[in-house]
Amino acid sequence: MNRNKYLEKIKSLVGQFPVVALLGPRQCGKTTLARQYRALQSETTHYFDLEDPEDLQRLSEPKTVLSALEGLIIIDEIQTKPDLFPLLRVLVDRPERKQRYLILGSASRHLIQHSSETLAGRLAYIEVTPFSYDETKEEKSLWLRGGFPLAYLANTDDESLTWRKFYIKTFLEQDIPNLGFKVQPQNIRRFWMMLSHYHGQTLNASELGQSLNLSHPTIKHYVDILTDTFMVRQLQPWLANIKKRQVKTPKIYFRDSGIFHALLNIQSMEELLFHPKLGASWEGFAMEAVIHSLGAESEDCFFWGVHNQAELDLLVNQNTGLLGFEFKFSDAPKLTRSMVSSLEHLGLEKLCVIYPGDNAYLLDEKIEVVPLRQFLSR
Repeated sequence: MNRNKYLEKIKSLVGQFPVVALLGPRQCGKTTLARQYRALQSETTHYFDLEDPEDLQRLSEPKTVLSALEGLIIIDEIQTKPDLFPLLRVLVDRPERKQRYLILGSASRHLIQHSSETLAGRLAYIEVTPFSYDETKEEKSLWLRGGFPLAYLANTDDESLTWRKFYIKTFLEQDIPNLGFKVQPQNIRRFWMMLSHYHGQTLNASELGQSLNLSHPTIKHYVDILTDTFMVRQLQPWLANIKKRQVKTPKIYFRDSGIFHALLNIQSMEELLFHPKLGASWEGFAMEAVIHSLGAESEDCFFWGVHNQAELDLLVNQNTGLLGFEFKFSDAPKLTRSMVSSLEHLGLEKLCVIYPGDNAYLLDEKIEVVPLRQFLSR
């Protein structure tokens, strides 16, 4: 699979910053990218996998070992050894520095922020996602199976589903505890299963808490865990300067459609097309694809809503202004009062309605209906 965009971005940032971090969920391809980038280097390179007992032993005296090295140094699963961050600052600040670091982590920038604060101004982040449309150039299998490489490239849909179910089991029973979270695997599994029914909806923590006999803070903590490990997107509300009762609770989306389908036990495209969550599944899949295509940061993505009146699925805050998107799993989306209201209250120059069809057309001077494939190919 061609992931040259990531390789180019790594090359660019490595030339500007002494430390570059690749962050993303487990098994999304970070290690493969690092090895591909390493193979392109003419200088000496060094690789440490902090989940390999031999590499951990090699770094038992990290200052002594790392100080003696030159060239590109790759450290995988950096989140398992947060005490390395202060040392990296010391090493990269040396006047005679002849080192560059490429560090890989399975936790979000927010989760490792406290540990990495010592590298402020010296560290650049790249979020690596599972496969996306610009890499696969097709959407059917990508939607059903999701973008995790081993799930997407599986020989059959059954093999893909089996891989995803084991991924979920390992994530809950091993990965979350290894990140330092002290939660019972069975509790967060029940929570995750329940959360799948809120995909594309505002989070009702009280309702979830009552169903699972968990407190409101515990529910919020569990959502944050899944967010910080790239499993879930909390889409925050955009609060416009209007005198209306706006929605102030985040919406929840599963970032990988394949993981979402595994939680719902959807095994095939036929099952998906007749499932009650069909529309929500496609709309979440399309939203993630659009966000990735725009290169938008999570903190720049919002939704907007006025209670019982109007709603906009996605609002992206970019340097050029606000970009508005609606996602409709329908044959031919029509103009709605909600779309008109969004244009009026948010001051949008344009609103794109994304759908799974084949033809683009205008609903209004500022409202365009665009097929997902066409938008992603722009």
